[in-house]
Amino acid sequence: MAIFAAATMAVAFPIVAAAAPATYAEFQAQARGANHVLQLPAYAQTPEQIKAGTEQAISTAEAELQALVAQDPAKLTLASTFAANDAIVGRALTWANQVGTITETHPDKAMRDTARDAEMKLEAWFITLDYRDDIYRVLQAFAATRPALDAQEQRLVDYALRDYRRAGLNLPAAERNKVEQLRKKLSELEQQFSRNINEARAPIDFTAEELAGVPASLLESPGVKQPDGRYRVQPHITFHVVLISENADVAETRRRVNIARSRLAMEKNIPVLTKLVTLRAEIAQRLGYASWADYRIEVRMAGSAATALLFEEELVAGLQPKFEAELEALRSLKAAHTGQPDAKLEPWDIGYYTNKLMKERYAVDAESLRVFFPYQAALEGMLNTYQRIFGLKFTRIEPPYTWAEGVQLYVVADAATGVPMGAFYLDMFPREGKYNHFAHFRQSTGHLLADGKYELPVSVLVCNFPPPSADKPSLLSHDNIETLFHEFGHVMHNLMGRARFQSQTYAGVPKDFVEAPSQMLENWVWDKAVLDTFAADYRDPAKKIPAETIAAMIRAREATEGYATRRQLSLGLIDLKFHSLSPEDAWTADVVAMSNDIITRVGIAPAPDTAFVANFGHLAGYDAGYYGYLWAKVLATDMASIFKAAPGGFLDGQVGRRLRDEIYSVGNTRDVAQSVEVFLGRPRSKEPFLEYVGIKK
Repeated sequence: MAIFAAATMAVAFPIVAAAAPATYAEFQAQARGANHVLQLPAYAQTPEQIKAGTEQAISTAEAELQALVAQDPAKLTLASTFAANDAIVGRALTWANQVGTITETHPDKAMRDTARDAEMKLEAWFITLDYRDDIYRVLQAFAATRPALDAQEQRLVDYALRDYRRAGLNLPAAERNKVEQLRKKLSELEQQFSRNINEARAPIDFTAEELAGVPASLLESPGVKQPDGRYRVQPHITFHVVLISENADVAETRRRVNIARSRLAMEKNIPVLTKLVTLRAEIAQRLGYASWADYRIEVRMAGSAATALLFEEELVAGLQPKFEAELEALRSLKAAHTGQPDAKLEPWDIGYYTNKLMKERYAVDAESLRVFFPYQAALEGMLNTYQRIFGLKFTRIEPPYTWAEGVQLYVVADAATGVPMGAFYLDMFPREGKYNHFAHFRQSTGHLLADGKYELPVSVLVCNFPPPSADKPSLLSHDNIETLFHEFGHVMHNLMGRARFQSQTYAGVPKDFVEAPSQMLENWVWDKAVLDTFAADYRDPAKKIPAETIAAMIRAREATEGYATRRQLSLGLIDLKFHSLSPEDAWTADVVAMSNDIITRVGIAPAPDTAFVANFGHLAGYDAGYYGYLWAKVLATDMASIFKAAPGGFLDGQVGRRLRDEIYSVGNTRDVAQSVEVFLGRPRSKEPFLEYVGIKK
């Protein structure tokens, strides 16, 4: 069990820019009036509190589980068995989620280290639950009575028993104990892999001349300019890498940053990765599966590793002509730029010449577009957009506690009734020790309490946008805006979920679907009607992005989407190939050579002596699941096409309400394929995705 988911008028609701008059206590009272519970996390604030809270979470759950197994077998009910187990485990998971947020975001290293140790302890405890015969016997005893259950209740029963089977509870005792111990070891290795990535550093100091072409948004960022006049680039910080790769005129500068990024955690993590892959293969074999990929994918939409692999390879083949044409266009551009007719395209050239192609062929200057996306206006614009299409109201309030300066708190309410629906925190800028990508961290999921009240969900959005400089606000790229809309979609998925049982909420949907509702919302940032609601030159707010510029951006995206998609496919194939190995093959596999060969076949050959996979964080927690990003994107573009064709376009409140009710709200209370087709009103189609990547009929 991993620690680590009626039409309304389209009305825009203003975001409160500062702390609102309404307080947390007032929103709690409003929630109580609707028979809801709004409860923010009680975050540990010292290492001692992390330790004590973890002990308390485990001991409380143990006592509750003991009461569950001690029941009179003649008096078992759904509420006292499956529902009780779901709630007990859910409460412990909520604490684990909050500890995980401390691990990834807290400024104090002692807090992060203590939290990571607590995560390992919790994960080991969660694994033991899968092997508790006493709990399993009680659940089986109730299920054997064949009670009359509704669809959600029956799904809870069936999935819980399925998960026990998949954990190996039906194996002979000695074999079952071995699997349990191997899973605990796997958990420790995954934590080690993630820790090594989080702590990897490889700063490089450059002169101003070496950074020719690099925009001020990097040079003026805090901590970049050094006392000796040089500039320090941090390859572990994503926006540093992107700004160098797309803008640095000096090829050697791009090369050094590319190689440093591709060697992060290399020495520490390659041995760990080999052990991870081998251990997963052994566990899968002991559980009766051909591979770890088959084990993991069995419960997803794809259903098997073969189906996922076929999906990936068919896309690789289908994109081959477009991919080749795109690379040749970039190579020709480099040849003309360097005066070398036989110029070879290197991995550190892709971002630079893609950016140059956009400027020269499509008149799109990604860096110059930043003036239209000052952070605060972009944030408020995104929030207003989601308020409008989903019929919500967001109110910023003063948080009772935050773990770092600048963290903000909002309460979400239904716009029509004013009833609170949940809350979310925003932690948006980089700092030392913080998780260095972009992610949604659910803190709690919505669920029905035993007394009939509904406890509301809470989320944290963690981002690393360029911070403001002395004389400029934080200016985001269009890619940043796309990321913002995507990641906040996960927040919406969690906060709008209304499943009764925690295991059937956003967190319970198949992993190859969980990205779809968020990827769908990326389409909003390519629409002029949406962009016009917030994108304006911060120096002259009357100035909007011209329609012809947005059209050119779309043409430029389509002209380069083949490479971008093939890169995603290479990552998915690396993940699937690693996790399709037998234990014997995994132990002797050269994971670096294997991954680099796939990147070379599907994308462009990486630099020698680099190992991107050492810094591929998805291999701990998203293992055998990375294919799901593209699987979900096919679904996402199909769903977005419904908005595109609606009377109100991407701001259509009626379609938005249907999306809220049929996708977000239902979570995993029914098959997600059914939810998608109910929303679409027709069978699924790949055509919108092919059009998105520039393959026209």
